[in-house]
Amino acid sequence: MDAPDQEKILSLTSKTRGDQAESLFSRARTQSMSLSRIVSEQDAASQAREAKTARLRELRLEKEAEHRV
Repeated sequence: MDAPDQEKILSLTSKTRGDQAESLFSRARTQSMSLSRIVSEQDAASQAREAKTARLRELRLEKEAEHRV
């Protein structure tokens, strides 16, 4: 194999490795974004649940206060 052929092979190998690295980075970024979205959704659900619980507690306490009177 002469030098030009070897350079082509090395160039292709380098490009393939670069493509693989880019693909891995893209996949990691996508997973990170998905994880962030999931955490945000869980936080929103938790806040909504806490707000609903507080509202129901207030209603229950009002009802109990009415029955005491």
